[in-house]
Amino acid sequence: MAAVALRSCRRGLSHILSNGGLAALSSLRPEGVSRHKSTVQYASRPDLPKLAYRRVKGKSPGVLFLPGYGSNMNGQKAEALEEFCRSLGHSYLRFDYTGHGASEGVLSEGTIGTWKKDVLYVLDELVEGPQIMVGSSIGGWFMLLAAIARPERTAALVGISTAADHIVTLFNSLPLETRKEFEEKGEWTLPTKHSEEGLYKFNMNFLREAENHCVLQSPIPITCPVRLIHGLKDEDVPWHISMQVAERVLSNDVDVILRRHGQHRMSERDDIKLMVYTIDDLIDKLTTLV
Repeated sequence: MAAVALRSCRRGLSHILSNGGLAALSSLRPEGVSRHKSTVQYASRPDLPKLAYRRVKGKSPGVLFLPGYGSNMNGQKAEALEEFCRSLGHSYLRFDYTGHGASEGVLSEGTIGTWKKDVLYVLDELVEGPQIMVGSSIGGWFMLLAAIARPERTAALVGISTAADHIVTLFNSLPLETRKEFEEKGEWTLPTKHSEEGLYKFNMNFLREAENHCVLQSPIPITCPVRLIHGLKDEDVPWHISMQVAERVLSNDVDVILRRHGQHRMSERDDIKLMVYTIDDLIDKLTTLV
């Protein structure tokens, strides 16, 4: 599977770098240069928690960022993408899932189905036209679910450390006795360095519900361009999951990009450059086809 060929000088990225660098990386921005930032808005939904989001209006295809579990829309990758899209004149939206960041709801009460509905609501109500969905970690799982449910709204997919099915797969890989202990306890505690408590807690109902949304057991009916970026030093989500996704999607336009020193969050300067290069390449490809 060939890695995507990155041109040395791209339309949007070269403009950003020559005008102060990526928003998330202050070291690339000259002193005294200010940047505009989208304001937080709230989407009210009947009988459902409000969703917080930031939006930049612009051309199609738009870019929609899906953060990871327990994360929010104010991370480095999300902010870098906003500046990139703004510079290029393309629409962009980032948001917080139910129970995350500035959105209403309780994280521990959410499910994969809950957050999938959040993404579908955003696609149906908050953005216009086809979107390049950029999913980070569990957001990569959500982008696949959303692309299956809304193929007409999906222009392309970019997965960053894609965690498709990962929670379910990880639990099922535990020794039988260990699983039984957690099932009797009613809760699975998973050590992590990405939480203040140092662990994630998942109840058994969460895991059973998540099984209904697994995508790697059969061909994935997605035919748009797909780009999957993963770090070989990812200690949270194995890089071979991105390879599994690449093997199962039906699209003929799929590239896997492995970063030798990349870690899970892929938030180093060169990681973010690669992400933006990849999205810029897709925008160029999609607009040229039109």
